[in-house]
Amino acid sequence: MVRKLKYHEQKLLRRLDLVNWEASDGNLAEVRALRRYRLGRREDFVQYKALARAVRALARRLRDLGPASAAFRTRCAAALLEKLHGLGLVNSRQSLAVCESLSAAAFCRRRLPCLLVKLRMAQNLRHAVTFVEQGHVRVGPEVVTDPALLVPRAVEDFITWVDASRLRQKVLDYNQERDDFDLAA
Repeated sequence: MVRKLKYHEQKLLRRLDLVNWEASDGNLAEVRALRRYRLGRREDFVQYKALARAVRALARRLRDLGPASAAFRTRCAAALLEKLHGLGLVNSRQSLAVCESLSAAAFCRRRLPCLLVKLRMAQNLRHAVTFVEQGHVRVGPEVVTDPALLVPRAVEDFITWVDASRLRQKVLDYNQERDDFDLAA
């Protein structure tokens, strides 16, 4: 049923292996995550996976410490849980079980565009990435143009629009909160 390939088509396809292509060797979950979280670079997701793997390994090592080092284990476990909770990667500081289930998706959910969607500053992730890349968003006093910025819990409240942003002006006009001083500028 399939026609025979012409000579130049065969020549082009010699270097291409359609059976063992890159996404079929276990990368489908990775490709799905890249698409779901709108990650621009695959290297970011690889780093998130490595960080999650390191945290899981550290949690396992802390769990497997003997009873002789119980005080050290509780002190280190509390420090690890406090750090991960401060970054917003885990929701509770109760036990190391939450650290052992940490995934790269937790890092992806703490990226600035995902938080823009969560804070309802953007309708979807595609618009959020565009807003960040165009420089409409600031975190604290700094304008951020890199969508790969991981935002900790303490800084999450300081995500706002840039003062000169047209989006901010539109939001203020819609809410009828625009100041007369802003109209003159």
